[in-house]
Amino acid sequence: QICVSKCPDRYLTYLSAYGSRTPAELGYYRQFCVPEFKNLQKAPIEVLKDKECPAMIIPSTPRTSGGANELSRQNSTGKSASVLLAFLLLGEKANVVLETRQLAMKIFEDYTVSWYWIIIGLVIAMVASLIFIVLLRFLAGIMVWVMIVMVILVLGYGIFHCYMEYAKLKGEAGSDVSLKDLGFQTDLRVYLHLRQTWLAFMIILCVVEVVIILLLVFLRKRILIAIALIKEASRAVGHVMMSLLFPLCTFFLLCLCIAYWASTAVFLSTSNEAVYKVFNETACQFSGQTCKPETFNTTNVTKLCPDAQCLFAFYGGETAYHKYLIVLQFFNVFMFFWLANFVIALGQVTLAGAFASYYWAFKKPDDMPAFPLFSAFGRALRYHTGSLAFGSLILAIVQVIRVILEYLDHRLKAADNKFAKFLLSCLKCCFWCLEKFLKFLNRNAYIMVRVTQPNFLLMRNIIRVAVLDKVTDFLFFLGKLLIVGSVGILAFFFFTQRIKLVQDTAPPLNYYWVPILTVIVGSYLIAHGFFSVYGMCVDTLFLCFCEDLERNDGSPERPYYMFERSEILRKGNLEPSKS
Repeated sequence: QICVSKCPDRYLTYLSAYGSRTPAELGYYRQFCVPEFKNLQKAPIEVLKDKECPAMIIPSTPRTSGGANELSRQNSTGKSASVLLAFLLLGEKANVVLETRQLAMKIFEDYTVSWYWIIIGLVIAMVASLIFIVLLRFLAGIMVWVMIVMVILVLGYGIFHCYMEYAKLKGEAGSDVSLKDLGFQTDLRVYLHLRQTWLAFMIILCVVEVVIILLLVFLRKRILIAIALIKEASRAVGHVMMSLLFPLCTFFLLCLCIAYWASTAVFLSTSNEAVYKVFNETACQFSGQTCKPETFNTTNVTKLCPDAQCLFAFYGGETAYHKYLIVLQFFNVFMFFWLANFVIALGQVTLAGAFASYYWAFKKPDDMPAFPLFSAFGRALRYHTGSLAFGSLILAIVQVIRVILEYLDHRLKAADNKFAKFLLSCLKCCFWCLEKFLKFLNRNAYIMVRVTQPNFLLMRNIIRVAVLDKVTDFLFFLGKLLIVGSVGILAFFFFTQRIKLVQDTAPPLNYYWVPILTVIVGSYLIAHGFFSVYGMCVDTLFLCFCEDLERNDGSPERPYYMFERSEILRKGNLEPSKS
């Protein structure tokens, strides 16, 4: 820390001051650097790494004279030495806290001036998602391949851009500083002056592009099947348009579950009470016993042990309830997982029922129920509550075991037992895999509950369902990427004032990435909500199609129900049942 004669009166970063190359700004910034800093031509990265100047300064006011008078008064009584020593020892940590606080304040200011533009960006993302889904109904094949090509080209351009930036920084002073040596900087633009940053970006983009190309090569047939199913799913969603809004119902019920868990956890955590015990310097038979400060002086303890005192011992309790409070907290977490999984399962089985009613209607949509979504929701509550509760229970048990393992890992961090850490890591990995498998199994089991009578259809097609599920997830991920990327690019050009038509409309910001990241994350969540309905529809239709192949043979007496049955049979090399 340094002492200055005057607080900053403007917002300025060292990169901006250095980039301006004007003696006035650099001279002004110089007074907030350490006294030893003389070389104004030194590379900014080196200056910030050596902590010779702050990364940024913000307008601030000095403390009142009352604080200085208080410090002088403490000096006169000789009490401030330990305070000053502690302050110096914690100086570096205090700097981090202050910088984080300043960063949080700037972010909050950005939200206050840009929140309505963020909402407009999210509305654009919702409209784009709806348009995308409508277009999928007519141009599914073309749009999927266009998406794939666009993603590959965008990734290629990103790799090229990262390489050009990496090559441009070669030989520039300070560009070879590592991220670890530079440390945390509140001015995030500093990291763009490091070669290591662009190298990391380039490696990540290369890995993603290679993975996408390999998936296209080895799963091209499954992609064709997925495209045919997406076409049929578009028709199904078109006849059950309310299904696109159903995730809002699931979200509302999940919010109720979270509110129940949070309120119960707070009540349990605040149900402790102050415990007082008898403390004394000499031997006393009442030492360590619980006491009450209000009535302690009227008891026999003070008479038998004159030096005994009733002092605060800890915050908690000694009843059976307080001893098992941690068990109650774990039970509360278990109930939260159970209820949350039940709500998610209820949403999945409702959507599966609505789309199954579309598939098994021979004359679509004449043979469908008037309100397929409400009908499926009612049937799920009436006939399948037990199945949903049982599947949610198994998943909740696995999730609670994972929470217990995380708790044990946190408690054993201080212990230097490598075998215990290795064992815990293995168990955490195994239960994570088990949870993922159970989620996949439950999702398709809930579909089977609504598709047909209980049989081994899912087990006979488990590999086919798993591969197709991941292929459609990949295609929908590309759709999310396209929507989020388009909205994100639009937000970037708007908030950085690069669109001349609305240049004066964009709000002034401290960090333009704050609203941009918010719009990107919100757009992804909106697109994920729409495409999750689509994914459930594709999975339901495929399992219905497998059941259709086993029930029927395509004859006039036993016709198929699938519109795209011939295309899927041809592209997927699937054969109907010979029985």
